[in-house]
Amino acid sequence: MPVVIQAVRRHWPRMAITLVAVVLALAHATGLYRFSFIDRLDNFIYDVRLRSTLPRTLDPRIVIVDIDDASLQAMGQWPWSRDKLARLTTELMDRQQAAVLGFDVVFAESDGSSSLQALQQLAAGPLRNVPGLADEIDRMAPALDHDAAFAAALKDRRVALGYYFTQKGAKGLLPQPALPPDAFPPTHDYMTRWGGFGGNIPPLANAAASSGFLNMLIEGSGDGLVRSAPLLAAYEGDEARPGYYESLGLTVYRLASGMPSVQASLKPGGALDALLIPGRAAPLRIPVDQTGSMLVPFRGPGGAQGGSFRYVAAADVLNGGLAPGELRDKIVLVGATAPALQDLRATPVSAGFPGVEVHANIISGLFDRRLPEAPGESDIYDVLVILLAGLGLAYGLSVLSVARAVLLGVGTVAVVVGLNSWLYLQAYLVLPLAAALVMIALAFALNVAWGYLVEARVRRGLTQLFGTYVPPQLVQEMLLSPRRYSMRAESKELTVMFCDMRGFTQMSEQMAPTELQTFLNGVFSRLTEIISTHRGTVDKYMGDCVMAFWGAPVDTPDHADLAVAAALEMAAAVHTLNQAHRASGHPEISVGIGLNTGTMSVGDMGSALRRSYTVVGDAVNLASRLESLSGHYGVEVIASDATRRAAPQFVWQELDLVGVKGKARTVTIYSPLARPAAASAEQLADLARWQDVLAAYRAQDWAAGRTLLTPLLATPAKKVLYQLYVERLASMALRPKDASWDGATRFETK
Repeated sequence: MPVVIQAVRRHWPRMAITLVAVVLALAHATGLYRFSFIDRLDNFIYDVRLRSTLPRTLDPRIVIVDIDDASLQAMGQWPWSRDKLARLTTELMDRQQAAVLGFDVVFAESDGSSSLQALQQLAAGPLRNVPGLADEIDRMAPALDHDAAFAAALKDRRVALGYYFTQKGAKGLLPQPALPPDAFPPTHDYMTRWGGFGGNIPPLANAAASSGFLNMLIEGSGDGLVRSAPLLAAYEGDEARPGYYESLGLTVYRLASGMPSVQASLKPGGALDALLIPGRAAPLRIPVDQTGSMLVPFRGPGGAQGGSFRYVAAADVLNGGLAPGELRDKIVLVGATAPALQDLRATPVSAGFPGVEVHANIISGLFDRRLPEAPGESDIYDVLVILLAGLGLAYGLSVLSVARAVLLGVGTVAVVVGLNSWLYLQAYLVLPLAAALVMIALAFALNVAWGYLVEARVRRGLTQLFGTYVPPQLVQEMLLSPRRYSMRAESKELTVMFCDMRGFTQMSEQMAPTELQTFLNGVFSRLTEIISTHRGTVDKYMGDCVMAFWGAPVDTPDHADLAVAAALEMAAAVHTLNQAHRASGHPEISVGIGLNTGTMSVGDMGSALRRSYTVVGDAVNLASRLESLSGHYGVEVIASDATRRAAPQFVWQELDLVGVKGKARTVTIYSPLARPAAASAEQLADLARWQDVLAAYRAQDWAAGRTLLTPLLATPAKKVLYQLYVERLASMALRPKDASWDGATRFETK
């Protein structure tokens, strides 16, 4: 132990630099800060492992009747007439004696191919005087009503139809929900939630034994792959029965296995643990996430040539190409692989995977109990692996020789990957791996680079000193052509920002000095990071305020656009920081940001004892005044009209016409909302109404202003601003109209 302590004392800087990688990995594993590239790497690892462990064997229990290109050529374009589908159903259930039939198809419209409706219209119209015509049409109706024929083929058979959920709208008929709306406690948000649906027409929906939704989930990683599928979804609309509905794969499995219902298993805290299907012996436990989705247990690459399931062309079934009883006791799914029918999905195992085969894989996995699980406690596993591997590397890489350090790194990777793979192969546990691998690689790289960093200490120190107020990327640009830059003062058009922390005085009275220092450093570090990311130059920190500017020392034509984007991101970052503060017991904060664009002096200024690279001028003073007005108007960012004109790529909300202390001319002030692509229709509608309020206000039409403002008071955003104008309108209504009034609000304090 004394040897270890001595080694730690001797190599602590190197160990500390290694622990940086550990801390970053822990931040990701605990959710404190998620690195998207690590999530993408985890998905990549999962996909590679999934493809390398596919069973690639035929499941003889499930057959897919394929509406393929050959079937469309033989039977005509889709949709086929319902009498043809009735023949298909009868063939599969009677002559072939299938156990269960599932349609990966929605029949949301009545059959338009039947001539019955046209004949009935003729009998009631132009040919109503033809004797016996109406009676003859009524006699022929059963043979001509294709929907009725299809419904008759479905009735009293184990057939499941498909339907889909949408966010709004209702079409067709939904079946009975699998679980009532109060099946879960209200403490958690369970399942995906929908407000609309596209169901089957009532005659078919009522005739089928069951139905299941067809919705798939696209991964949030941005690659568009289907890795999981929801088994339950919540419907909350007004057009049908609210409750929890089951997917087509789950309902076909229940029909085939004879299981009457599905139940949910909750963890002690109320979170969803799994779905349970009662069985004759032990219930089947289906691991799902909080959206009620399970990882799809793929068998192979998919399609007729994939080898996982037998594919039979729908045309061959309709033409009697199968021997009687050839599909006896099989689970048959009817779906489409024809590209024109657009039911091909991108999955980890194939870029064009038939949607119907996703349901087939789910059914197969349920029968085989081959159910991969990403447990909710996987973050604990990730933290333990990162801590154990990271602490071992921090010590070993610092004290070992290069050759032995390499062996330690390779051995650590082998152990981490081996344990993760063993748990996947033995227990189907899908556990995170990328954060640990990135941590190992980064720790090794930091140790290798340590020598180079020490040798370049002087240059690093100078660069770091200059980088305290100039972003590193700008420093690198300046180093390419150092002669172009000097600290000599010059006049330039720039954009300047003042960002002040609200409630700082009260906060400082409640916190110890060291705690306050740590708190402020964390907040300012995040805000400074955003400023640097947007190529801004930090001028100075003034207590609870940070001052920055854009456009110098490196010329930046879009300095106003970058400043506005930084201000919006800083406001959003404060909201994110507040979530962490609430969890740790720290006080919440708010900021006020003032922006102005104009001509100002920039350069190295100060005294013989202390100088700094800064900006001065009337345009700078105006930005400071605007920052102080943000709380008055209840917004986080206030910008001048000059900044608005210089950054037209944003949606702006005009706030007021103001006169600030020390400036004779009035200034129109604005607050940026978002870029046009990110602005919602509701925001734009509210903004248009707000412009009408301002127009009425400046026209001294107080009654119209109050009427226009009333709907805006119901919106949660801009409450302070709208209430301010309510009070103004009420006050101004008590005064006579003034022809000399310019509509400006004047502030006499800074």
